[in-house]
Amino acid sequence: MKQLLVMLAAAFAVVVMTARTETGDGKSLFEKRCSGCHSLDHDKEGPRLGGVYGRAAGSVASFNYSDALKSSHITWDADTLEKWLAGPDKFVPESDMAFHVESATERSAIIAYLKEMR
Repeated sequence: MKQLLVMLAAAFAVVVMTARTETGDGKSLFEKRCSGCHSLDHDKEGPRLGGVYGRAAGSVASFNYSDALKSSHITWDADTLEKWLAGPDKFVPESDMAFHVESATERSAIIAYLKEMR
């Protein structure tokens, strides 16, 4: 029985390590997928994303948002960020962000990271 538990624990560890390797953690995914246009602490081509979780869309005064996003009345949370990252043009038509994150697992990890960076 003890040998079976050790084998199951080892198999579980391999699955977890493989999943993490395939999807990466939120910080590395943010750096890979988002940091070309966004930073946590300053505006770039896109607005700064530190503190985005819980913030009203289009509310960073130093950034020039699309009219569509400014008038969207969205507050960024897990649900709205999921919809945004999955398809910004579908979620807020005529917004300026064309990039999306195809993988739901990667979106979830990025959102969890952004929530931590409040």
